Amino acid sequence: QVQQVESGGGLVQAGGSLRLSCAASGRTFSIYAMGWFRQAPGKEREFVASINYSGIHTDYGDSVKGRFTISRDNAKNTVYLQMNNLKPEDTAVYYCARGVVAYAYTAGRESSYTGWGQGTQVTVSS
Repeated sequence: QVQQVESGGGLVQAGGSLRLSCAASGRTFSIYAMGWFRQAPGKEREFVASINYSGIHTDYGDSVKGRFTISRDNAKNTVYLQMNNLKPEDTAVYYCARGVVAYAYTAGRESSYTGWGQGTQVTVSS
């Protein structure tokens, strides 16, 4: 069973940057896609970015394209989310999750991911 722990959140001014990390336990991290999602107060959880098991394929939500970059280091069982040019509307709790099916890749569909962590808070001030 793979579990994830997110870290790297914090308070940053608009235009700033943060890098989130998601460390996974278990020996099968490298065969699962990973995804980042976020949930702002009073809103539904939203797709942010995803990466397939090998790191070759990535996808992004429309609101973060060109600003956020997802990457993974399978040797470290870790997936990252580099967030640049942050905006107040990026304020949310950010969650990572792993794909449900080994080697499969479905971008954006929340039901294709599981093993949600506790999340890390990102707050962007204007």
